[in-house]
Amino acid sequence: MFIQTESTPNPNSLKFILEHEFMKDKTFEFNTIEDCESSDLAADLFNIDGVESIFFGSNFISINKHKYDWDQLKASILTKIADYLSSGKSIIKEDVSNLLVDEVTEYDIADKEVVSQIKELLISKIKPAVAQDGGDIEFKKFKDGVVYLALQGSCAGCPSSAMTLKTGIENLLKHYVREVKSVEQYI
Repeated sequence: MFIQTESTPNPNSLKFILEHEFMKDKTFEFNTIEDCESSDLAADLFNIDGVESIFFGSNFISINKHKYDWDQLKASILTKIADYLSSGKSIIKEDVSNLLVDEVTEYDIADKEVVSQIKELLISKIKPAVAQDGGDIEFKKFKDGVVYLALQGSCAGCPSSAMTLKTGIENLLKHYVREVKSVEQYI
């Protein structure tokens, strides 16, 4: 089992890249051990002192830490991931993954076409770039020209996340969708 590690723009996050894609079109974020009912692997990783949050992308796992240096955490994390994957168990429990539904988003029905354009741009242009940095971004709300997005994985708490939202994502959305006036982080 080969697992590659890669740094991210967030110094408190490390990306663990797996050999194979293990999830398609879904991401999962775990911010506490109580969130881990759908994943035994996430629960195992939270048992490592210093792990703050866990994010599962299509072929990677991003871990955010809150104490210790990566030199002190990396080996334990790699061992847990490799042992778990070698066991053949699913990363997300099958009975739970089938029950998951998309979160509700907020927007006026009159803005349905605008929201559709925003979501398409997120999927085609923004999500792939954000995934390269070990994270994801979700559309949450559109109101009065303001797009509200939630940052996940390595992007959550990243020192450059505000700049990414304002200079990168906001400029791109405003360029393609004239109804967009600004982009804000959804809290």
